[in-house]
Amino acid sequence: MSFDFAAVINATPYLLQGLLFSVELTLVAMIGGMVLGTLMAITRHMGVPVAAEAVRVYVTLMRSIPLILVLFWFFFLVPLLLGHLTPAGRSIPLGPKFTAFITFTLFESAYYAEIVRAGLKAIDKGQYEGAKALGLSNTTMYWSVVVPQVLRVTAPIIVSQTIILFQDTALVYVLSLTDFFGAAAKIAQRDSKLVEFYSTVAVVYLLICSMGSELSERFRKKQGYRSPRGRFERTRRMFGLARP
Repeated sequence: MSFDFAAVINATPYLLQGLLFSVELTLVAMIGGMVLGTLMAITRHMGVPVAAEAVRVYVTLMRSIPLILVLFWFFFLVPLLLGHLTPAGRSIPLGPKFTAFITFTLFESAYYAEIVRAGLKAIDKGQYEGAKALGLSNTTMYWSVVVPQVLRVTAPIIVSQTIILFQDTALVYVLSLTDFFGAAAKIAQRDSKLVEFYSTVAVVYLLICSMGSELSERFRKKQGYRSPRGRFERTRRMFGLARP
C-alpha cells in the first residue's frame, strides 16, 4: 500500500480552518464552562437554599446524558420554546455555530462544577475560618482566598477535562459544522484518500492531547498529587468524577 500525502498538503489551509474552529470552540467552552461551573460549585458548597438543589439536579442531568443528545435538544427544541414566547409563535432558529458554543459551554460547566466542588472540599477548613476571622465577606473570601487555591489544586484535572473537551468537538458534525476532523473527513471522501487524511488527523490529535497530558502531569508533580493518600485524590474519588 502506498501513501500519497500530496492531497493532505494541498488541503492544509482547509484543515487549519477546521482546526482553528475546534480550538476556538474548546477555549470558549472551557472559559465559559469554568466560570459557570465555579459559580455552581460555590452555590452548592455554600448550601444556598433552592439554588443549591437546582444546581445539583442540573449537574446530575448533564452528566447523565450524552453530549450529542444535548446538541440535538438545544438545536431543535430551544428554538421551539423561544417561539412560544413570541406573539407569532414561530420558532426562532439559533444557528448551528451559536448552538455549538452555547451547548458545549453549558454541558462542560457541569463537569467543571464537580471538579471545582471537589477542590473546595479539599481546601483546609482553616482557610475558611481564617478568612471569616479577618471579616471578609463570602464573596471576597471565595474569589480572593479560596478559588485561587482551588484552581491550583484542581489544575491537573481541569487540563485533563479540557483535553476531553477538545476531542468532543468532533461531535459538531451533527450540526453540519466543519471542525478539524470534519474537514479532514470531507476532503478524504472527496479525494478517496481516507488513510492519508485519517492518519494525519490521528497524529495531530495525538500531538495536541499528548502536550495537554504532559502539562497535566507537570501540574500533578508540582502539586504533589502522586501520593494516593493526598486529600484531593480522596475527594475526587469520593465524588466519583467519571470524566476524566
